[in-house]
Amino acid sequence: MDRVQKAVDLFKSGYNCSQSVAGAFCEALGADFETIMKATEPLGGGLGRMRLTCGAVAGMAVLAGLKYSEAKAGDVETKTLIYKTVREMSDEFKNRNGSIICSELLGSSMPKDNGARAEERTSEFYKKRPCVRCIEDCARIAEKYLMK
Repeated sequence: MDRVQKAVDLFKSGYNCSQSVAGAFCEALGADFETIMKATEPLGGGLGRMRLTCGAVAGMAVLAGLKYSEAKAGDVETKTLIYKTVREMSDEFKNRNGSIICSELLGSSMPKDNGARAEERTSEFYKKRPCVRCIEDCARIAEKYLMK
């Protein structure tokens, strides 16, 4: 199964947007699936459902760290490479979708309560939201930039 489809399948099975993107690539980048699911869960819904940076974009950024980080304090060269990669990937996402901000991407499908409670996943949930498309785009972009 390709990683784009895996990301969508993870989302449709109940993982959030960030978990879905990161989870589709984590093992290929040498990370443990369960650890990545735990680390990226708070990033869903635009960071804790605050509708800030799209969770799928945040998951994509996590993948750049998995790919390039040496996890060494003061490593300016690696940090610069990661920041450049995250910006390039985010710019490509923004060019495709108009924004990297969750609330802007959701537009009229923004939940009325805007609270911290996650919504039940129904067929209507998937119809009214751009989340699957955003996850697909992030997975394609991650494939292009990180799996060369």
